[in-house]
Amino acid sequence: MQNPTKNKTALGHIRVLDLTRILAGPWCAQNLADLGAEVIKVERPGAGDDTRTWGPPYLQDGAGQPTTEAAYYLAANRGKQAITVDIATPDGQAIIRELALKSDVVLENYKVGQLKKYGLDYESLKQIKPDLVYCSITGFGQTGPYAHRAGYDFIIQGMGGFMSLTGESDDLPGGGPQKAGVAICDLMTGMYSTIAVMAALTHRDRTGEGQYIDMALLDVQVAMLANMGSNYLTSKKIPKRWGNAHANIVPYQTFATSDGHIIVAAGNDGQYRKFVSVGGQPELGDDERFCSNPLRVQNRLTLVPILAEMVGKKTKAEWIELLEAAGVPCGPINTLDEVFDNPQVQAREMVLDLPHPTADRVSLVSSPMKLSETPVFQHAAPPLLGEHTVRVLSDLLGYSSEKIAELQNQRVV
Repeated sequence: MQNPTKNKTALGHIRVLDLTRILAGPWCAQNLADLGAEVIKVERPGAGDDTRTWGPPYLQDGAGQPTTEAAYYLAANRGKQAITVDIATPDGQAIIRELALKSDVVLENYKVGQLKKYGLDYESLKQIKPDLVYCSITGFGQTGPYAHRAGYDFIIQGMGGFMSLTGESDDLPGGGPQKAGVAICDLMTGMYSTIAVMAALTHRDRTGEGQYIDMALLDVQVAMLANMGSNYLTSKKIPKRWGNAHANIVPYQTFATSDGHIIVAAGNDGQYRKFVSVGGQPELGDDERFCSNPLRVQNRLTLVPILAEMVGKKTKAEWIELLEAAGVPCGPINTLDEVFDNPQVQAREMVLDLPHPTADRVSLVSSPMKLSETPVFQHAAPPLLGEHTVRVLSDLLGYSSEKIAELQNQRVV
């Protein structure tokens, strides 16, 4: 895997002060770190980011014993420097202000108004650094009747309509609303925040002007409704859940083979005919009830059981081979061991092994960003709590060893 030098990266000239925890904010900060930014992660002394203890599983050391690093934390914090600062103390607030003065970006996900009482909100920091890019991430944003509510991914998936679209149809066994298997709203908020930060940096580089970015999980979830949101706004019809089927295309769903499940995505009539032909039932291609997609959608309750019986006669591997040869879009439903054993995933180097101070090595999912001239800079494992406190205070802020020792004794850092 490429390991570019820092000056070969897209954001090697950027420093980010990361005051976030859990997932949405750290995900944004990790993206920026992957792109070369220097990211300084600030955590509470003695406790740190909540996700450090969200286990098991925990990373294991060389003797096979669990460390204090939860896998959840490891997923969103590579490439950062970690310091501990108690921002509730005047000395801690002074440290954050000094770091902000030397940074290009501040990320935070505190409750609305919480940092203002410490003098660490945007308006306060803007006074000492007018070109600062300051990104706040909350559940509901800085305005509106819900602004002061705490926001959690699961709740937002429900409130934002995602779960009304996800899950098996109510009239089938197991029917009902379903959340995504990962915290999709947190992750997408982190992605949108990354884009917004880089746009603000581009604006700053052109004009010298900083700005405030107000990101909300609920806003992102509503935006993620995409075509389904547009469908509703156009028709005013509330869509139903289709489980692993598609409201407008048949067959475009999962099927059970004799030894597992596959996805068949026949997006046009030609692909449908190839599907039933390799399945040994070419007559279904010309059947007047099923010969066009509108007819298949209209008659899905008749057709799908026929197709399900057909698919169940062969193995997953047999179907994948037949359908790929025929040019019918298809794929397996892999477990995670199959995902990471997949030759395409391996060829794309989507597993990253990095040295770790307590576990020797740590395996992480790699960044998917492939840039030809400024490749990602995945050089450091997720840091231990406070691992870089002394170095950052000494090298970046110029604190003496005596001053650092005093701050440690007072539990400010």
